[in-house]
Amino acid sequence: MKKHWWIRRIALMLLILVAALGVFGGVTMALWNALVPELFHGPTLTFWQAVGVLALSHILLRGWSPMRHSHRWRHQHWKSSAGENAGGPSTDARARFREEFRRRCGWEPDMDTPAGSGGGTSTTA
Repeated sequence: MKKHWWIRRIALMLLILVAALGVFGGVTMALWNALVPELFHGPTLTFWQAVGVLALSHILLRGWSPMRHSHRWRHQHWKSSAGENAGGPSTDARARFREEFRRRCGWEPDMDTPAGSGGGTSTTA
């Protein structure tokens, strides 16, 4: 009785895919045809052109990378970028920042007050 359960599952997935394609393609076509010709004097789209616009926007804006769905990739990416910045900038980087800040603004922050305490308004003449 349950020998061919996978056939039902594939049929259901295809049905959902066709329904989603119809809904998203129709909504895209309706929105495009309601807005673009009126606002920008552009062309109207057919249903299949709207589906093509959806596919193109998906490729350009989201990509096809299989790793974008993986929670593990996001966690590892965050972990590696946080690990690089965990110690804060090096003393050389701080010195370069201060020198560039002094050169551009003619002002150097107080060395006695910690960052973010609001005490960085010294005036040097």
